[in-house]
Amino acid sequence: MRSSNTAEQLQPTAREEIESAVVRFAGDSGDGMQLTGSRFTEATALAGNDLATFPDFPAEIRAPAGTTFGVSAFQINFGSAKIATAGDAPDVLIAMNPAALKVNLRDLRPGGTLIVDSGSFKDRDLKKAGYDKNPLEDGSLSNYQVVPLDISALTMESVKQFGLTNKEALRCKNMWTLGLVYWMYDRNRKDTGDYLKQRFAKRPELAEANIAAMNAGHAFGETAEMPGIHGFRVAAAHIAPGLYRTVTGAEALAWGLVAGAQAVDLKMVFASYPITPASSILHTLAPLKAYGVTTFQAEDEIAAACAAIGASYAGSLGVTSSSGPGIALKMEAVGLAIGVELPLVVVNSQRAGPSTGLPTKTEQSDLYQSVYGRNGDAPVVVLAARSASDCFECAVEAVRLAVRYMTPVFLLTDGYIANAAEPWAIPDVSRLPKHPVRFRTEKEGFHPFLRDDETLARVWAVPGTPGLQHRIGGLEKSYTSGHISYDPENHQKMTDTRRDKILRIAGDIPPQTVSQGRPMGKMAVVGWGSTFGPVSRAVENVRAKGHDVAHIHIRHIWPMPRNLGDLLRGYEKVLVPEMNTGQLRTVLRAEYLVPAEGLNKVSGQPFKIAEIEEGILKHLGA
Repeated sequence: MRSSNTAEQLQPTAREEIESAVVRFAGDSGDGMQLTGSRFTEATALAGNDLATFPDFPAEIRAPAGTTFGVSAFQINFGSAKIATAGDAPDVLIAMNPAALKVNLRDLRPGGTLIVDSGSFKDRDLKKAGYDKNPLEDGSLSNYQVVPLDISALTMESVKQFGLTNKEALRCKNMWTLGLVYWMYDRNRKDTGDYLKQRFAKRPELAEANIAAMNAGHAFGETAEMPGIHGFRVAAAHIAPGLYRTVTGAEALAWGLVAGAQAVDLKMVFASYPITPASSILHTLAPLKAYGVTTFQAEDEIAAACAAIGASYAGSLGVTSSSGPGIALKMEAVGLAIGVELPLVVVNSQRAGPSTGLPTKTEQSDLYQSVYGRNGDAPVVVLAARSASDCFECAVEAVRLAVRYMTPVFLLTDGYIANAAEPWAIPDVSRLPKHPVRFRTEKEGFHPFLRDDETLARVWAVPGTPGLQHRIGGLEKSYTSGHISYDPENHQKMTDTRRDKILRIAGDIPPQTVSQGRPMGKMAVVGWGSTFGPVSRAVENVRAKGHDVAHIHIRHIWPMPRNLGDLLRGYEKVLVPEMNTGQLRTVLRAEYLVPAEGLNKVSGQPFKIAEIEEGILKHLGA
């Protein structure tokens, strides 16, 4: 929210105090927008602001330069108060070429600042982006505060002393732009300078050129005195004391898996096959061999899942990850893990489908796949992380349940969570509860499907333990001996037992709580996964208007908390916002017979606060 000061009232050296801002960098995939955004994010975190980011990648690996297919964007929302989302609409949009302008202009708020590299708006560039006329000249941008700058030429001038090629020199223009935005929001450049020196340690002239470009952009902002180029100041947020860092969902999830494995005193084998947006988990885990982590890049998704099951059979924690299409390929192996009852954590970083769909766009459309998507009666545990930082706790919980109940556990994130960053208070992992595994060692009365009376989990015997030789496989087992059995009554009993084992987990998870509002009333807005930020803020806004609305967010998708049905029945209406066509809504209706209604979005983009707020008011009849 902006103060009452207007830009016209400001002196050239004054800075306008604002509570928050949303900035989006957009350009060609070769323009370094993700790097630019990540450096601005770090500088903003060091300035003490709360923040949330949304990197938006192109799906094409080598899209033709200057086309709309190759546009890459990075949005950051930062402020002096709690930030729940990456922001509905940018206050400032930096467009490095016509294609970036065309793809992103619709999101810029009316009256927002539009900084464009006018040097890239030549006839050929305009044609590739699908423009018949130059939007900088035809009046179509009159609703915005347009700042046309020949960033390309300004960058070339700022680095000419370093003897770079034209191509190398133009690659510095993202740093020139970053320097300008650093000045606008009063950011310190030192850490970015140190980063550049480290990154280009073998080419110090490139480091110095990029630093010079950044400093030139900063100096331009300081001296230009142009309409639209204003200085702002965002006060530090009031954040609880502690040691913080920015973290993405993929990083937090990877570290949570490691912490979870240490809590149960197991080594971890992470077997995966690269797929967007799940690959970052493999990248994060690969250097962590010192923490008992073995990473294995398999030849395909099926091999990855089977290798993880083999690791669990051998006495380690098997983990595999993918996105929706890869999870589909893993499903027969997941059924094997259910049948042999071995712990397995399956991470699904959801993306838009079906098939390969929109590989770099976010969605929540794999809930059915996770809860129901296997042949036979094959129940598993399903968890969903609500934010980047929440991925750590969810991963620890996934490991705990997988090992305690000897079962596969699905952990759902999505493309938004995986790539988004936010401040994270680094936990003291030494304080995490310990649940060390107890392998079966006694020979007396052993067979592989002996069960714990409380959990119904079968015993875990490591191959090679004297006297505990056994084999397991995909065929049905005898309840009393573990041998292959085709007996009808035995199959009924084993099917019921596998079901009951999973259902008992409902007694081992926390009761469902209400995030905002009363535990009964006019409406409950029920969310899961990455909708947490926009739902929480939308409910907060609606409640401020006097409406009786509550927010319930579900982490344990299956089995659900035991009190959830009674809790939902305490509301006259239940609204379920989700980035699919109504999957959780269907599950809630089926399980609890509540008249849940859906608020659905499948555009590949996260919900905006305003969209959910509008949906709430519509269903309230307000």
